[in-house]
Amino acid sequence: QFYNTARCWPTRAALLTGYYPQQVRMDPPRGRLPKGTRVLPHYLGPLGYRCYHSGKWHLHGAPRAVADGGFDHSYVLHDHNRFFAPQHHEEDDRPLPPVKPDAGYYATTAIADHAIRCLKEHAAKYADRPFFHYLAFTSPHFPLHALPEDIARYRDRYREGWDVIREQRWRRLRQMGIVNGELSPRRPHAEKPAAGALEKLGPGEEARAIAWNDLTDEQRAFQAIKMAIHAAMVDRMDREIGRVLDQVRAMGAFENTVIFFLSDNGASAELLVRGDGHDRTAAPGSGATYLCLGPGWATAANAPFRGSKIGVYEGGIATPLIVHWPKGLPASARGQLRHDVGHVIDFVPTLLELAGGRAGEPWNGVKPPPLPGRSLVPAFAKDGAVSRDFLFFSHSGNRAIRMGNWKLVASGAEKDSWQLYDLATDRAETVNLAARYPERVRQMEARWKELNAEFQRQAEAP
Repeated sequence: QFYNTARCWPTRAALLTGYYPQQVRMDPPRGRLPKGTRVLPHYLGPLGYRCYHSGKWHLHGAPRAVADGGFDHSYVLHDHNRFFAPQHHEEDDRPLPPVKPDAGYYATTAIADHAIRCLKEHAAKYADRPFFHYLAFTSPHFPLHALPEDIARYRDRYREGWDVIREQRWRRLRQMGIVNGELSPRRPHAEKPAAGALEKLGPGEEARAIAWNDLTDEQRAFQAIKMAIHAAMVDRMDREIGRVLDQVRAMGAFENTVIFFLSDNGASAELLVRGDGHDRTAAPGSGATYLCLGPGWATAANAPFRGSKIGVYEGGIATPLIVHWPKGLPASARGQLRHDVGHVIDFVPTLLELAGGRAGEPWNGVKPPPLPGRSLVPAFAKDGAVSRDFLFFSHSGNRAIRMGNWKLVASGAEKDSWQLYDLATDRAETVNLAARYPERVRQMEARWKELNAEFQRQAEAP
């Protein structure tokens, strides 16, 4: 039961610093990280690790991945609007030339290429030292850009629509033992599309997650190809991850390298047009188009959960976490599920335990607050081994707190209307128990407010 923060940049801040983004001025972004805040390489470098980064950065409070983040090598893709021809990217903090549209560049492949170059150099020059690689793909973030041959694999896969797909996914997840409870209702409302987006995208777009059968034929064809592009982007990312892992194997490090895989937010219901705009006459998924997954397919991508990116219902904040480590995981644990509750703030304490490091030491002359996360290492051997008092969520007016199996959540659009759910039986948040347990609501709301005030105070540190 692993969580992110509902959006890209606060999740990356939590992963790299070990703090809730509200503690380190990163949600909303307000300048540099506090002086006492380290980024993961600042912990791992002194322990002998070479540290590499490839892909998205988005740590606004430490804008340079090498100089501020402590990485030995980095490829940063700042341009999140163009998968084929980015205009703003850099290597080792130095700007690179803009990519021409006919250069054969594709962001997911370029990110993997950089990772492989770093690992090859590591094998040649630093084989006696351990490494940490932060591999941060932008895929499948909008715009939906994919290689034509990848789109072709999925062109007809999603014509049956999001209602059928979300039902299939829910049943499969239940059968696998990953989720319990019911499928959340497909709610037709969604956040308001960006101004002018629907006019630019044309009559095939739909701003609400309405029933698939209520769409026009033109809309169903348009929506099916959007999901095909999205699937193609994920497929290509899988293939590029495979290439990186092949390099780890070639180094003889695969058995003793711990690999974590997760997402930075739930699927996106946003509809907008940025970058170079959207050419309706161009091939869908090409660089001249700008498509988003949208509210309908977000309900399928996040099934069985409620909500989507930016919100703090489970659909916005839940992510799979996959851990692979042949030499480190007990044989009895391989292929097993864990039901422990975890969060991206747990990566720093987890990696410090694995690497033999410690937190809490002064940094830049400032003693930092205690890390709020927990090491996940005990969960490698045993289900239920990681305990915690709470998890805190706050983003764009959306707020939540999880204490045990109880979750209190409020949408920014619903002002101060708190809802209470028992996630032990209702992970899809379908039955609001707030009226039945008013005292529990009061206690959890008081704790959320206490934490929010404390985190804001910490964020004011120099």
